[in-house]
Amino acid sequence: MRYMRKIVLGITGSIAAYKAAELVRLFVKNGDDVHTIMTPAACQFVQPLTFQTLSRNPVSVDQFAAPAQWKPGHISLAESADLVVVAPASANTIAKMRFGLADNLLAATLLAARSPIVIAPAMNSGMWENASTQENLEVLRARGVLIAPPGDGELACAATGVGRMMEPARLFEFCREIRRD
Repeated sequence: MRYMRKIVLGITGSIAAYKAAELVRLFVKNGDDVHTIMTPAACQFVQPLTFQTLSRNPVSVDQFAAPAQWKPGHISLAESADLVVVAPASANTIAKMRFGLADNLLAATLLAARSPIVIAPAMNSGMWENASTQENLEVLRARGVLIAPPGDGELACAATGVGRMMEPARLFEFCREIRRD
């Protein structure tokens, strides 16, 4: 089933950011219109040009860049999204979401979003298992945020455990049928 949705994809600072490129490719192949927001930390792992090329849309990073429309970028993206996906979702961004912080473009967009939000956590297993992270996730679940659970396996820190971002093909399937009310 092919349909056109406007998907806002948030990419945070994690080595798993490279996996977001495959996720964009899958959404675009499905007929979705993908608009990417990267945190400054995400740009340390992958370049915006990768996502601009794959999505065929500009990539937003700077919260204070002049908007293309009269509305600020975080408002226009949040209002027009059918789905917001944060992949990878770092522990830092998850905490910001829980407390309603808006100190970067992605966090501000998430705070203004009225569409369904999916987060795909990616972090070291110690961070994943930390009581603060688990509490933050419980609060977000209670608010209706959908959590794409991380997998178990080898992590970037050479440890093995839970914390790997859900693989892009599986995450695409997780997001496929989610519709804006």
